[in-house]
Amino acid sequence: MNTDVDIRTAAGVVRGRWEGGVAVFRGIPYAESPVGAQRFAAPVAAPSWAGVWAALKFGPSVSQPGRPWSGDAGNCLTVNVWSPDVGAVGLPVMVWIHGGRYLEGTSSNPHQDGALLAGSGVVVVSMNYRVGVEGFAYIAGAPNNRGILDQIAALRWVQDNVAAFGGDPGNVTVFGQSAGAGCIAALLTMPLAAGLFRRAIAQSVPGTYFSEELAAAISATIAEQIGVQATAGDLASISARALIDATDAASKKMLEHVESWGPTALTPTPFSPVVDGEVLPSAPWRALADGAARNIDLLVGHTRDEYRLFNPLFGTEVTDAQLTQTLDLFAPASNSNGGYRALYPEATPGALYELVHCDWLFRMPSLHLADTHHAGGGRTWNYELCWSYNPDQGASHSLDVLLVFGTLSLDDVRNHPSAEPDAAEQAIRVGDHMRSDWLNFATTGNPGWPPYDPDTRSTRVYAAEPTTQPYPEERSHQIWSTHLFDVLDLL
Repeated sequence: MNTDVDIRTAAGVVRGRWEGGVAVFRGIPYAESPVGAQRFAAPVAAPSWAGVWAALKFGPSVSQPGRPWSGDAGNCLTVNVWSPDVGAVGLPVMVWIHGGRYLEGTSSNPHQDGALLAGSGVVVVSMNYRVGVEGFAYIAGAPNNRGILDQIAALRWVQDNVAAFGGDPGNVTVFGQSAGAGCIAALLTMPLAAGLFRRAIAQSVPGTYFSEELAAAISATIAEQIGVQATAGDLASISARALIDATDAASKKMLEHVESWGPTALTPTPFSPVVDGEVLPSAPWRALADGAARNIDLLVGHTRDEYRLFNPLFGTEVTDAQLTQTLDLFAPASNSNGGYRALYPEATPGALYELVHCDWLFRMPSLHLADTHHAGGGRTWNYELCWSYNPDQGASHSLDVLLVFGTLSLDDVRNHPSAEPDAAEQAIRVGDHMRSDWLNFATTGNPGWPPYDPDTRSTRVYAAEPTTQPYPEERSHQIWSTHLFDVLDLL
């Protein structure tokens, strides 16, 4: 039977509920509602309240496609907490930052439920933060990277309050995937985030960080759809739904801007963190190489088939002309190894088309994050997920999230017509291995295999049975070894 549990936070008492041996608190405000003067402003800590805050349901989602939000729905800047023992002292803390193309996502996603992780002995926290125009568009008169500033505010809330839930504010691990991992890469180097976490797990780091000029051009295109300028003053009176519709309209026209926006025009989103020299001083790889996060332990990696779910040409015949155009736009302009055609002679044009997108968008940015963090003096571990149950999707983007949280539907696995006979049992084992390694890292700073270094590139490879071996994608590494991931700018 569910039993209520009250905890006193810095702002007031919150009431959660015991659910299956884990105390769960949902929808706790960590910042003021981003409406009115606060709409495009940096977050401000939530005010105190009298009485008891019923933290029994998730807060409303922030504005995003399919879920336009208004202040009438309540405060969307909230955190959720799962604790195995609210009377404990010093439990490790894991703070989840969801992905979603910097455009969507919510902490109420059932695939990212923290109960299973928390039941293993950690306090899990997740958050909503502003996305889309509200959180990541360049807006004149507003601070950049408002969504990441929200995350910093949530991490400050963790520092001030997690001990009341049994957690250790001195042992906080941030973990996130895709856009969430891109935010974590930024947080590693942002002065405002210094001291707010001890460790980081970055799953499938995207390689896109925008200059102010590129971000401003994209925002101008979005604002044009509704006949205004991309300024805080002009946008203040525009509804969230109208901005979402304008973003969707501009996104459908991104290919028209390829000559000025470059490869950004071919990505699945018009948003990325903005490198402005202030909120985000530089691209993460450059800052990490200079030692910006040498005191933070980093676990970073990717899935093998990162682009499969995004690939618009999957299952069709890719022409050599289409491949050439893709290589010209995405692959490093020069390398001494002959490029993709030379190093992957057995691959079809379709396979190479997908591979170069995998490498440019997620795989090589993640590997280079490991390289630069090691170069800057930080302790680093690398992984790759190669297991899959579905040959059409492969080891796809986001599969590692389902495995770590333990929310992959075993019925979906069993019922897939192409699944291996023991795919469901494999899913359980692979998920258990990954979850155990993530928990070990959050608890001790060591996931259980040798640290990464650029000579051996020791990598934990999650297949049906995990192994530790040299980095499996060595041919791609050779192609990208001298490439510098840096700020994307207008061409």
